[in-house]
Amino acid sequence: MSSKNLLVELFVEELPPKALKKLGEAFAAALANSLKNAGLAPSTATVTAYASPRRLAAHVTDVLAVAADKPVVQKLMPVAVGLDAAGNATPALLKKLAALGADASAVAGLRRENDGKADILFYDSLAKGATLAEGLQKAVEAALAALPIPKVMTYQLADGWDTVNFVRPAHGLVALHGADVVPVSVLSLNAGRATHGHRFEAAVDPVVIADADAYAGTMRQDGAVIASFAERRAEIARQLEAAAAQAGGRPIDDDALLDEVTALVERPNVLIGQFEQEFLAVPQECLILTMKANQKYFPLLDAAGKLTNKFLVVSNISPEDASAVIGGNERVVRPRLADAKFFFDQDRKKSLESRVAGLGKVVYHNKLGTQGERVQRVAAIARAIAEQLGGGELVQHAEQAAVLAKADLLTDMVGEFPELQGIMGRYYAQHDGLNADVADAIEDHYKPRFAGDSLPRGRVGIVVALADKLETLVGMFGIGQIPTGDRDPFALRRHALGVIRMLAENDLALPLDTLLQIAALEFTEGLERFVDGADAPAYLEGVTNFIYDRLAGSLREQGYTAQEVDAVVSQRPQRLGDIVKRLAAVRAFSALPEAAALAAANKRVGNILKKVDNAVEPTVDAGLLKEAAEVALHAALVEVVPQADAAFVTGDYTESLQTLAALRAPVDAFFDGVMVNADDPDLRANRLGLLAKLHAAMNQVADLSKLSA
Repeated sequence: MSSKNLLVELFVEELPPKALKKLGEAFAAALANSLKNAGLAPSTATVTAYASPRRLAAHVTDVLAVAADKPVVQKLMPVAVGLDAAGNATPALLKKLAALGADASAVAGLRRENDGKADILFYDSLAKGATLAEGLQKAVEAALAALPIPKVMTYQLADGWDTVNFVRPAHGLVALHGADVVPVSVLSLNAGRATHGHRFEAAVDPVVIADADAYAGTMRQDGAVIASFAERRAEIARQLEAAAAQAGGRPIDDDALLDEVTALVERPNVLIGQFEQEFLAVPQECLILTMKANQKYFPLLDAAGKLTNKFLVVSNISPEDASAVIGGNERVVRPRLADAKFFFDQDRKKSLESRVAGLGKVVYHNKLGTQGERVQRVAAIARAIAEQLGGGELVQHAEQAAVLAKADLLTDMVGEFPELQGIMGRYYAQHDGLNADVADAIEDHYKPRFAGDSLPRGRVGIVVALADKLETLVGMFGIGQIPTGDRDPFALRRHALGVIRMLAENDLALPLDTLLQIAALEFTEGLERFVDGADAPAYLEGVTNFIYDRLAGSLREQGYTAQEVDAVVSQRPQRLGDIVKRLAAVRAFSALPEAAALAAANKRVGNILKKVDNAVEPTVDAGLLKEAAEVALHAALVEVVPQADAAFVTGDYTESLQTLAALRAPVDAFFDGVMVNADDPDLRANRLGLLAKLHAAMNQVADLSKLSA
């Protein structure tokens, strides 16, 4: 059966730019999947998505005009029910066949098959394949219904009576199978072969598409539109690089901005603009943000990464003389930059310290008080952490940075651009003549802000960032604001990962439990107000579990196996900087020939000890050792445990675990020849103590039982 390529385009008013890429991909994928499911396109069909500000389109190869007939097997009923003693059809069978569109003549052709209980009648038939018009109608409707539309519009049709719901008003539909129009209709539009090109620069209007394969070329030549999102994005990137080289700089790297601009233009034309040098006195983050967020410009940086007074505009028109377009964009950006300069100048008239009192009027959370109260808690936590890390000047600087860290929330610049919180605090701290470490910490205490973000650049920043995140975690858990499913309104997962990264990557000698207890102390006054009267240890356990869960997930993402991660994390190591060394030790131990047997033995020992009512102390009375195997195991422990302990104390976890390999033979012999649950209670207690000592020795670095299959 011959096939042709298919093209479907929906012509609409300007689509939401931030959603365009997803809309285009979703439309093409859903359309193609529907055609494949209907048997109108093979599973190997190539699907090409097109998306521009005013159109969603899809090109699908090898589409059939009519799908092949499909064999249908219909289970009817048991033979005893469908046929009488003479082999004639019963009324029940005739009724069932009639419902399937068959009559008594089909009885002779019914197939019998035993299902293990009885002979069953089956009716085999062929279902006629769907025509392309039928299949495409359903496919387009399904594709539109499945679009990830941010917000639906309701608009009125030309008749003045009917309304349609869609992301934007739709004005045209093209459906071509080869050169033939497929008669489908959606959104009160009938398919044809005519569409519209660029609003101002199309060579003809309407643009007539001769056949499905001519779509992209015709749109480019006659419609002045690059219909492919990917091609248009690549063209913009190429032009940006060329224009930047011409201007002697490089464009800022921002994939999200590039996607958004790609969704705003149909035929890009990159132009170079500039602004007055005086604006460069404003922090470049402010200027870059206002140009990107408000104007969708690409600021130009010099070789050192410093902002220049030039920027790139991605225009949707290509006039012979672009000076008017450039001049217009320069006039538009100037007031934006002037506003930024005004905010910066005004903000510097007040010191950060003078703004701190105002935080007492800013609500942080109705159960956790104001930002002023929060700052006091963070400062106290930072002071305590700094004392743990050595005290002295670090305590003074950390406390000062913590007190000032949120002050820039009350500045005009951060009020206009919330994304600059912390960044502006650093600039204003520098203007106030504060210590460089304090200024850096004000900016860095928000870090890491996202996956892969850098950590705070100094010890002061690390301390304040830890304090800020620990205060958030403990406070939010205390009032029951625990993430569930995809909901995490206070970014607690990000805060937990930030704590993990700072402790691990800086190898800080700070036990996690100690840090959480330090943070919890700041919520003990007025416990009913802050933590709903909760018992502090109970909710702290929830915070602890949450952090270790995030740690385990992060380690698995880094490539460690579930067994390795469980073995280490289940022991709840307090110093997170040791985690990687412990994992390396477990991996090396797993490669030893003795590993599997020792892991299984460790699991067996753990199960034995769990069945004992009271905790078993790891003590052994050598005088009660009767069997040769238990004497040998005790002797091996006396020799091996000090070596393993010494290596553990120095942090050589690999050596500590590998030393345990010498225990395999005596452990195997013990379980082969010794009855742990002896009738004599003293013998039994002594043997349990021996096992407890073995268990403690084997589980210092990791829970080796987790390695047992």
